[in-house]
Amino acid sequence: MIKKNPFILQEETINYNFYQNIGVVIGVMDSIVTIFGLPEVAYGEIINVLTGSKSIVCLVLNIERDKIGAIALDSDMDIKPGLITVRSGKLMSVPTGDSLLGRIVNPLGAPIDDKGSLISQSYRMVEIIAPSIISRTPVNLPLETGLKVVDSLIPIGHGQRELIIGDTKTGKTSIAIDAILNQRSTDTLCIYVAIGQKRSSVARIAKILENNNCLKSTIIVAATASDPAPLQYLAPYSGVAMAEYFMMLGLRVLIIYDDLTKHGVSYRQLSLLLRRPPGREAYPGDVFYVHSRLLERAANLLGKGSITALPIVETIQSDL
Repeated sequence: MIKKNPFILQEETINYNFYQNIGVVIGVMDSIVTIFGLPEVAYGEIINVLTGSKSIVCLVLNIERDKIGAIALDSDMDIKPGLITVRSGKLMSVPTGDSLLGRIVNPLGAPIDDKGSLISQSYRMVEIIAPSIISRTPVNLPLETGLKVVDSLIPIGHGQRELIIGDTKTGKTSIAIDAILNQRSTDTLCIYVAIGQKRSSVARIAKILENNNCLKSTIIVAATASDPAPLQYLAPYSGVAMAEYFMMLGLRVLIIYDDLTKHGVSYRQLSLLLRRPPGREAYPGDVFYVHSRLLERAANLLGKGSITALPIVETIQSDL
């Protein structure tokens, strides 16, 4: 009778599922983490880099044959080659619910306004498919911005997408803030997404809304200029995910993206660091899809609520 050598690892004792869920960091540069392993990871999945003292959350954006590229959603100072990464099995999600109203949060849903922690019961995925044409209904209910020239010449309806475009310092943000202030006497909830703005500007807007008794029905999602590019890229998707929660409850929501020019710049930065080929004027070829899949999620749903989107785009010397 031949006995098995106990010191030789038998094939049946290998846990292949374990090795499919862990990887190794092989490089890190400017918030981009390159990882070897994780053969079954999904696009948009959350993975954790174990640094010893804490785990750093990363979002998968690149899946190649022999490695994956992820963006660190926190400081990458503690990430070094050789660290172990672990799959979470969950796609990127943000907290939703009534507890967010009146608060200033970052794109991950964490409060940054010194008003205490959030009590959120539900989460919603950041990346979902936009509502189908069949589930939509025509835009037929006006949304008054409070500006007579806009409401008379270019009326906006609930569920519509209307671009605010112009040079710097031409009053684009003022139009958007006036639209929020005009919803004070209505049942429309508002979400203001600040992308690449100064912290002082976000604080000033929050103060204006609070002084006019509008902050209690508004969520401010802030990815300021001091935040890394991954958070600025994630901010509008987090904002619209929070808006969809209220839309599915049958409520009307107004969401403002201020502004998508800085969002495009942050996406260009991430794409070039991920070694994606640049297209015309160094923007990646899919930069249009990045914004179209965001704006298509604004809709007037049949038998439910609506999301009205007012994206802001900044031009240079009126150059479109």
